[in-house]
Amino acid sequence: MGTAKRFEGRSVLVTGAGKGIGRATVKLLAEEGAEVVALSRSQADLDALSSEFGCRTLAVDLADAGATRAAACEAQPVDLLVNCAGIAELAPFVDASVEAFDLTMAVNCRAPFILSQEYARARIAVGQGGAIVNVSSISSFIGFADHAAYCASKGALDGLTRVMANELGRHGIRVNGVHPVVTLTPMAVKAWSDPAKSGPMLSRIPLQRFVEPEEVAAVIAFLLSDEAAMVNGIDMPVDGGFLIN
Repeated sequence: MGTAKRFEGRSVLVTGAGKGIGRATVKLLAEEGAEVVALSRSQADLDALSSEFGCRTLAVDLADAGATRAAACEAQPVDLLVNCAGIAELAPFVDASVEAFDLTMAVNCRAPFILSQEYARARIAVGQGGAIVNVSSISSFIGFADHAAYCASKGALDGLTRVMANELGRHGIRVNGVHPVVTLTPMAVKAWSDPAKSGPMLSRIPLQRFVEPEEVAAVIAFLLSDEAAMVNGIDMPVDGGFLIN
């Protein structure tokens, strides 16, 4: 898991902190000494994080732009940012609704834009660098059926990541993207339990398995850390080799 206590004395804002990759990231960063500000829509999840890891918590619906900006401002100052929250509204392309498309774009791309903007403003104002990790998906590279809004939102997030890396890098703020394959959150375990569904995906992964949330969290932590001091603007697959086939 790398050097212990890499984040001693540092604070990190993590969105989507209540479950899956977000929760695993909170756990790892807290164990390595970070003061975590956890953001989630679920107050129950936030209460659990506060109790277990001593996190400061913020409850907000990231589909609400105004509430997102208010929470982003309230969270400052923090040293590091992880944009992990995301949703998926699945439907065949010809049946996908504008409402579902707009919601997906709002949470998966617009919210990271707002959160990163307020984070960067705060860091630049005090002349300090930092690091942002945007949790994207291999879906930004692959046109999965029934994932029109999701694929579009993650592709948009990747474009945003590159612009941010270019502009914010000049202020010492690194910005990188992480792209997991199917990640075995409790919801995903249930969704991919049918071998008829999981088989074709697994057959394309040379390592022959899906990724665990803790494995994605480890990559996020690396990209936030000083060990990645010259890593900026990358799309980092965490996919067992899925994208090479």
